[in-house]
Amino acid sequence: MSRISASSTSTRDQPDQHSTSTPDRHRSAQYIKRGTPQFIRVTLALFSAGLATFALLYCVQPVLPLLSKEFGVSPAASSLSLSVSTALLALGLLITGPLSDAIGRKSVMVTALMLASLCTLLSATMTSWHGILLMRALTGLALSGVAAVGMTYLSEEIHPSVIPFSMGLYISGNSIGGMSGRLLSGVIADFFSWRIAIATIGCFSLAAALMFWKILPPSRHFRPSSLRPKNLLINFHLHWHDRGLPLLFAEGFLLMGSFVTLFNYIGYRLVNPPWSLNQAIVGLLSIVYLTGTWSSPKAGTMTTRFGRSAVMLFSTAVMLSGLLLTAFSSLWIILPGMMLFTAGFFAAHSVASGWIGPRARRAKGQASSLYLFSYYLGSSIAGTAGGLFWHNFGWPGITLFIGSLLVIALLIGLQLRKRAV
Repeated sequence: MSRISASSTSTRDQPDQHSTSTPDRHRSAQYIKRGTPQFIRVTLALFSAGLATFALLYCVQPVLPLLSKEFGVSPAASSLSLSVSTALLALGLLITGPLSDAIGRKSVMVTALMLASLCTLLSATMTSWHGILLMRALTGLALSGVAAVGMTYLSEEIHPSVIPFSMGLYISGNSIGGMSGRLLSGVIADFFSWRIAIATIGCFSLAAALMFWKILPPSRHFRPSSLRPKNLLINFHLHWHDRGLPLLFAEGFLLMGSFVTLFNYIGYRLVNPPWSLNQAIVGLLSIVYLTGTWSSPKAGTMTTRFGRSAVMLFSTAVMLSGLLLTAFSSLWIILPGMMLFTAGFFAAHSVASGWIGPRARRAKGQASSLYLFSYYLGSSIAGTAGGLFWHNFGWPGITLFIGSLLVIALLIGLQLRKRAV
């Protein structure tokens, strides 16, 4: 990886112009620029892919109490229906990222999104808890082919000057997908059943996959690399010995672990007294995801003025302040707290994920996979571990657990700032 000196401090923390240069400089004119028809097609395609991915992944979150009741499992066990998806997604990223480096971006993403939609439809038909977990595991494994590859596609095809903005739009699709999956499944489950809710999400995502396949432009700058284990190990070693990438991987783990933990158990809290909200209202609270739709592209543009590390630290601090507001008992305070927490999360994730492509000097697909491996591993581990804190200490335990993760994230953010990566 490139050497970092003190003189590079001012450039490393800003959008990395050096990293966007290529041996084939004549190809720079072929990058997709903002305002062109191709930019609109890419934005719409990857927005829909991000929307479908997060809808498929998180559609079970609002119905966790219903799953606990129907299958007779504890809240921590019920959360496995989400954690097993994110765990298999994380493991799959170690394969699909390098695979996309070898065979191409679009084919991997289209196949993955269609398979995940079909597995979700099948999960709605399962009559045993183990059957549910199996289908959810396969859904997560399939979605690994979308998560990292979309980020890599943008870093290769979009003009370097608008990559932060494009990444923010892609992440905003994720936020709307997370909201849509939770909102639709929560409301539909309340009026019909959780099975109809999950099947609806599956059908919606299958339609999004077909649109994605039709409108996404083919790659222009993709250059296949070898899948030989030796090359994979060399690139893996370079990524983990870079001064900045491992810290970004850790940030992904902590940010996502915090986010999933809060939304895994806020439903359990609000369906109990003194609130006693029904499932539809709990699902409607997912509208707070709209704050992420605004904050993620905003964070991308703010990095050009303030630098990546400053925006990440601020966004993480916003998450922490939102978390503290959820400790109050009034819904009029809890809801703004959830909004702040969500806005801060998507902004911080947008900055961190957009940092990977410029930071990695080679095998960008593998680098993105390692970031998202850590990201979804945080979802699986922290999301399930949070159930223990909820069971033993209630919401104060959840607050303490998430707060600890965010304090560590702030400390790592300070290290990133000092190293000016």
